[in-house]
Formats: sequence, C-alpha cells, structure tokens
Amino acid sequence: MWEKLRQQLLDKKELYLRVKVSPRAPQTVLRQVLDDGTLKIALAAPAQKGKANQELIRFLAEELDSEPAQIKILVGAGEAFKIVKIIS
Repeated sequence: MWEKLRQQLLDKKELYLRVKVSPRAPQTVLRQVLDDGTLKIALAAPAQKGKANQELIRFLAEELDSEPAQIKILVGAGEAFKIVKIIS
C-alpha cells in the first residue's frame, strides 16, 4: 500500500490523503484502509497541543520517504478526520 502511494507521489508530484486518526494508541501504525480510501492511523501521541498532528506528519514522512516540511494538514487539524497534502 505504501509503495503504491510513493509511486503516485513520484508521478504526480503531490498527493492528497483522507486520514482518520486515533490518538493515544500503544504505537503508531496504519490500522486499515477504508472502502473510500481513507487511511485509519493509530497515533502514539495524545491529541494535545498538536502532538498527534506532529506524530501523523512524522509517520507519513517516514512511510512515504518524504520530509516533514513537505506534508501539510489542510483540513481537520483539530479533528479525527483530516485531509493531508504531500508534495515531492
């Protein structure tokens, strides 16, 4: 799954992801890809002072071989559902 997203990012130079996060998990992992393409990601960070958002950006950067500065949360910074933009 990550390889497919990496390839899309290379081909299109940008990628938009729908993400549903669950903060305060034991570890940060991709739990599921929903039928509509939304990524359900458990985050090992609390939803306090932007820590969960920082962890999400770190995780996506690691999985997509990107830099954190290339990842922006466009919609839902304070919510469980987010739209994230990644540029290459």
